[in-house]
Amino acid sequence: MTMKHVGVLALAMGLVVGMTAAAQPEGEGWVSMFNGEDLTGWRTEAPEDWSVVDGVIDCDPTIGPGDRSLWSEESLSDFELHVEWRFKETSGDYPMPVVFPDGSHAVDDDGNVVTIMRPNADSGIFLRGLPKAQVNIWCWPIGSGEVYGYRMDANMPAEVRAGVTPLGNADKPVGEWNTFLITMNGDNLTVVLNGVRVIDDVPLPDVPAEGPIALQHHGGLNPETGERTGADSLIEFRNIYYRPIDGE
Repeated sequence: MTMKHVGVLALAMGLVVGMTAAAQPEGEGWVSMFNGEDLTGWRTEAPEDWSVVDGVIDCDPTIGPGDRSLWSEESLSDFELHVEWRFKETSGDYPMPVVFPDGSHAVDDDGNVVTIMRPNADSGIFLRGLPKAQVNIWCWPIGSGEVYGYRMDANMPAEVRAGVTPLGNADKPVGEWNTFLITMNGDNLTVVLNGVRVIDDVPLPDVPAEGPIALQHHGGLNPETGERTGADSLIEFRNIYYRPIDGE
């Protein structure tokens, strides 16, 4: 082997080591929830829609019966959660409302919600076993990270509905990897997306004290018509870690 080959090999090994080191978040105490090889530690009623491809969790969504999301077997209470995700593509145009900072929608003179048709894909992360406590992942102008179930609940206090509305859109373009750092401490939620705090320590009333997380299956291909819903979970996940808070 020539010195040139040795140098190339050393560079390649350095890159591999660098990629491996970057996969785990900085700091101590992180616990892996995905081994990069198979879906050990996860359960779903739609195993045909979830698989591991090239070291990432891949969703190839289809419409079907039952809860088709991918649930962790592990139950969490107070935690930090590191998740990387990307949309593979969008599934079609979808009507997206204009959302104000207080969580309300723009309406026209007749009181109808103003919508914009844009390409979309849709998923999210359910917290503590509660679909309502979902950190949304989508292509809406408002950006990912919001908690739709709480924002749209008219019975929620105004400060909660505003608090679960993203402070800004920090999403990367479709096809690029995004990073969530989600913190649940007591009833309070904080979401940092790509280094930007988009949800800042907002309470989620009546959220369970403990429960699994889930990667959402939203819509999918209709096997009978061959058409997609316009808000499919054409998504991939990787590098999923949690860190307990206060010695969980």
